[in-house]
Amino acid sequence: MNPVLAMLIGIVVMMVLIICTRLHPFPAMIVSAIFIAILSGNALLVGTGNEGGNLLSVAVSTVTGGFGSTMTSIGIVIGFGTIMGIFMEKSGAAKRMALTILKLVGVKNADVVLGLTGFVVSIPVFCDSGFVILSSLAKEFSRLTKKSMVWLGGILGMGLYITHFMVPPTPGPLAVISTFQQNGINIDLGLFIVAGLLFSIPLFIVSVFLFRWFGEKYKDKFVVPSEIDRSKYTADQLKVLDRIEAKLNAGKDLENADFAELLSTEKLPGAFISFTILLLPVVLILLNTLVGQTALKATMVGQIVQFLGTPIIALFISLCIGAFGLAKDLDNKTVIAMMGEACKDAGPIVFITAAGGALGAVVKATGAAQIMANGIVAMGIPAILVPLLIGTIMRFPQGSGTVAMITGSAIVAPMMATLGINPYLAALAVCLTAMMPSFLNDSYFHVVTNFSGMDIKTSLKTWTISTFIIPIFGSILIIILSLFIH
Repeated sequence: MNPVLAMLIGIVVMMVLIICTRLHPFPAMIVSAIFIAILSGNALLVGTGNEGGNLLSVAVSTVTGGFGSTMTSIGIVIGFGTIMGIFMEKSGAAKRMALTILKLVGVKNADVVLGLTGFVVSIPVFCDSGFVILSSLAKEFSRLTKKSMVWLGGILGMGLYITHFMVPPTPGPLAVISTFQQNGINIDLGLFIVAGLLFSIPLFIVSVFLFRWFGEKYKDKFVVPSEIDRSKYTADQLKVLDRIEAKLNAGKDLENADFAELLSTEKLPGAFISFTILLLPVVLILLNTLVGQTALKATMVGQIVQFLGTPIIALFISLCIGAFGLAKDLDNKTVIAMMGEACKDAGPIVFITAAGGALGAVVKATGAAQIMANGIVAMGIPAILVPLLIGTIMRFPQGSGTVAMITGSAIVAPMMATLGINPYLAALAVCLTAMMPSFLNDSYFHVVTNFSGMDIKTSLKTWTISTFIIPIFGSILIIILSLFIH
């Protein structure tokens, strides 16, 4: 069978298994990869150098080989990153970051405070967990500023959402980079972190204005009531809340100090260690990239910097800061249990990512991606549209952005030599369009909806619409950039 047709049938099979059966994406992707390999027949045997060999055996060995090589390159990184994230989640580091950003931005821009906090926190923490952690802060802002949770919850959700898709070491974009590298594409993790952060800034700015517009449209709806359940607050928190309430009743404006005082009633880690656990691995990875471009790489200092900037080592250092710094007041049993919980969370992501590697190995070996790329070039379709469309197609039916990024990159990476587009733009395109859309088949849609107190209809008209608008705006930016960056 034609390898392209085999690939399309295999992807449909994968989508059906994920959407319509009880199978988890991991086995569904493995089954799909084997299915594509077998349907491709002789194309697989030729592509792997096994002409005349046993098709079934070669199919299985190609899948397991792709799975193993991906697990080798990315498994430990995802595990360490998830453990690092849970220390931030459980220690209150995320709220400390919010308080620090509040001092810089000001309470009058409460939406920007929440959005920026989410923007930063979601780099190591899954956006679902990040929203649950910070939603209580968003509700407190809504209650005291009388702003709709459509506005505040929405911008918090989008801040988390953008970097979750665009900035490693979040698993999705990390997997995209790994897939590109395994296909021999020269793309550096440190430079992609910079590219992802820079590209995320205009997306975030547009989202601020978008949710302010939504906020005006729903300004009298979904505002957290002034009345509170006093049993849920400590005595110190109630004293602060009563002072704030008295200030509001007197017609006075709230100040940064009011929120700072409210958060100070919780036991939060310091700002320095809270930001260090997040930023240190990013800085080390970037230093590794910089040193690798200079003569320093041949010196002892350069070799040490490059060692420390290896993603596994950089994340391990942050993991240790979390275990011995953020969690210093907890007993050993609790800290070990937290790491165990993080490993449970990391497991499905690691397996799905490696399954994507298996799928990619089959697509590459059968030549399906190369055939598609040649056809696209012959038809004169702008090459930059390919990763933009594939990311969307992979996301829309099955709802998982991570699965969309992994499968999308597995298809796009083998095409890169023929498409002739900048690899950073192609990787950004796959990550960006895997955002679109977040609706009923996406767990994050329900997290944002429920924890913001919205109904499904309102969330579809605001949150889901925003997950179309932001990626479309980003796609226009990528198309413009592709005219100048090759």
